[in-house]
Amino acid sequence: MPENTMKKPHILTLDNRKLLTLSGVEDVPGFDEQTINVKLCDSSLVVKGSGLHISKLNLESGDVVIDGVINSLQYIGASSGSLRSRLFR
Repeated sequence: MPENTMKKPHILTLDNRKLLTLSGVEDVPGFDEQTINVKLCDSSLVVKGSGLHISKLNLESGDVVIDGVINSLQYIGASSGSLRSRLFR
């Protein structure tokens, strides 16, 4: 499979609603103190909260660390099916 069509898995770790660590990130197209948009390989993740700050951003490795008060995480866009269908392949 060509490298540019391989899906890069992402890992999300939320620590005490104050520190979000993401891997598998392709881009961060927009952000402010209340909302950060993160582009993943097959969808986008919208992080909402207050006092949000990107403390680490490395697009070569696909790593992002966000701190602040995180109130919600919302996936937008295509996915590889429902959670049930992915668990019971």
